[in-house]
Amino acid sequence: MEKGTVIKSTGSWYQVRLEGGRVANSRIVGKFRLDGMRITNPVAVGDEVEVEIDEKEETGTIRNILPRRNYVVRQSPRRKHDLHLLASNVDQAMVIVTIIEPNLKQGFIDRFLLMTEPYEIPTVIVFNKADLYGAEELSVFEYLEAIYQNIGYTVLLVSATQGRGLAELQELLRDKATLIAGQSGVGKSTLVNAIQPQLELRTAELSDYSGKGQHTTTFAEMHPLDFGGAIIDTPGIKTLSFNHLEPMDVAHNFREFFERSEGCRFGGKCLHRNEPGCAVKKAIEAGEVSELRYMNYLALLEEIEDQNYWERLSEEY
Repeated sequence: MEKGTVIKSTGSWYQVRLEGGRVANSRIVGKFRLDGMRITNPVAVGDEVEVEIDEKEETGTIRNILPRRNYVVRQSPRRKHDLHLLASNVDQAMVIVTIIEPNLKQGFIDRFLLMTEPYEIPTVIVFNKADLYGAEELSVFEYLEAIYQNIGYTVLLVSATQGRGLAELQELLRDKATLIAGQSGVGKSTLVNAIQPQLELRTAELSDYSGKGQHTTTFAEMHPLDFGGAIIDTPGIKTLSFNHLEPMDVAHNFREFFERSEGCRFGGKCLHRNEPGCAVKKAIEAGEVSELRYMNYLALLEEIEDQNYWERLSEEY
């Protein structure tokens, strides 16, 4: 049995980099579960595994997944009752967005943070395509930058085509295993290629018809960086939903809300909506908490409650 790290997932096969540097195409045997939850891909890029090598076939069989120190999971885009593992054992996550081309869906940032916050994974918010920003777009960026920096997130403005901010981005990536994700069309692959040209990740233009991005990454894959560390490149994300969360999970993972919940009359059980003596509502009224973040929070609560209602109803019938 040899130990290794999963560096690519293609659905039924996994590429595992063994401790000696050799890469073995491997399958899994048996069933692996994630904290009792149903998952579409039991093995994730970043997993440390034990592999039995068949020297004759030059393939491996994954016999065991070693304990994960963290993981990033989302609702499966194809099977809404299941979950999909994006990556595991990461040092940080980086979400790539842009104000225009395609237009920013600001709620996406908070949805992404809801994936990483439960596992205390440091997350960097990178605004790409700065070369396209006019005065209005720069104003939006500065507004959002203030919101997220004030609650402890690192925010960076970059341009892959002009090279702006790339040195700072490289320093953030150095010697860390970083999950990189973003909605289709935000220039994620172009940005990675600008930092590490030899990777030659496939890129695509925006769809002329829809104005939306086209998927250029098919499977998650780990790429080593020649200046130290590695990135885990993931397929472009269209939407993020959370069939595995309860409303209180949302309340506890909007960090500035959770910090203030000690001052709520109902403490950690407050959902910060209509409860009396809510410290979060008072902070919003005083301008200490972002109203935009709060509106995104309310939308997530409503979505999860509706989803849970229909889940229970379908189980009854």
